[in-house]
Amino acid sequence: MTLTTIAPKTTMTAPPMQTPADAPPNYMAIKAKQQQTWAAGDYAVVGSTLNIVGEMLAEAMDVNPDEAVLDVAAGNGNATLAAARRFARVTSTDYVEELLQKGRMRAEADGFDVAFQQADAENLPFADASFDAVMSTFGVMFTPNQEAAAAEMMRVTKPGGRVGMANWTPNSFIGALFRTIGAHVPPPTGVRSPAMWGAREHLQTLFGADAARLETRRRTFTFRYRSAEEWVRIFRTYYGPTHKAFAALSPKAQAALTGDMIELAESFNQGADGMMVVPSEYLEVVVSKRD
Repeated sequence: MTLTTIAPKTTMTAPPMQTPADAPPNYMAIKAKQQQTWAAGDYAVVGSTLNIVGEMLAEAMDVNPDEAVLDVAAGNGNATLAAARRFARVTSTDYVEELLQKGRMRAEADGFDVAFQQADAENLPFADASFDAVMSTFGVMFTPNQEAAAAEMMRVTKPGGRVGMANWTPNSFIGALFRTIGAHVPPPTGVRSPAMWGAREHLQTLFGADAARLETRRRTFTFRYRSAEEWVRIFRTYYGPTHKAFAALSPKAQAALTGDMIELAESFNQGADGMMVVPSEYLEVVVSKRD
């Protein structure tokens, strides 16, 4: 499948980097907290609704039978299963064992032979040039050390291979959700917004030196819930970052965050009769590594 390179919208700006005053971020401490965050709740409840994104990315990357494919920050395995359905030899990784277990259960139910391995996206335990294709859907974008994660994905990709990602854009609904949560529970000092991975200019900075070609396509995933209130309840209960944010707040502050999330959903909502039908833009990315 051939993708058309699309220039970024002029209205789209990446969130500014938050820099610490005296010292670089403590990435180890940040990642330890992130592991606890993503292990909280049950991401698969939300992740399973995003299944189509993995399928579309696999098509965009032209994943073929017998190719060695790595899914980085795989979550509950949407991209993993998409590659397995194309008879690729898939290794699925995440640094949260609870998420990998969800992927294992899905792969076994569908009869796919997939290798699962706990791994840090910023320090992948694989040799150079091990994979024909490396994928990540709404996963690697949450790494605190963005340069390290991008370098690792390219390192383990074979010359002429490709790296594919689906990343929420800064001006998307989920990008706005990050900002809404951050207004109530500030992110760790020095950590840049994950939505920067949805800005083409930033991707050029991360991958440009090793990329023969960087192709992007703006796509939309639509969140569909019975109501905005139901969406808040599900994200509060099952989506790790939102779950942890609510847990850190007093009852009064929780009510304020609930109100802001409902207001946010309603500002994007295209549904009728109280239903929530909210499109959220993401950037589909295919990076071709130099030979």
